[in-house]
Amino acid sequence: MSFLKRLFGGGGEAAEPKGAAPAKQVEHKGFLISATPYKAEGQYQTCGVVSKEIDGVMKEHRFIRADRFAGLDDAIDISIKKGIQLVDEQGDRMFG
Repeated sequence: MSFLKRLFGGGGEAAEPKGAAPAKQVEHKGFLISATPYKAEGQYQTCGVVSKEIDGVMKEHRFIRADRFAGLDDAIDISIKKGIQLVDEQGDRMFG
């Protein structure tokens, strides 16, 4: 792909899809962790959402990591593990 296409947005597939359905969801300590990896430059980008209802309001924290994998299953597993790590380290503070 040419440099100018990448510079001016001609690459296309590297952008995270909006509203993509989660590939897998797990509950951990009252949080819902959704793996939402997407294809970027021929590999799957680690990506997910951690959500929790607090005082009747659904809060979400989206995360994207630099990790990329050739296989979708690996990207899903790591996305879930990263979400669990966020919950264990930050808990409700991630929404503040």
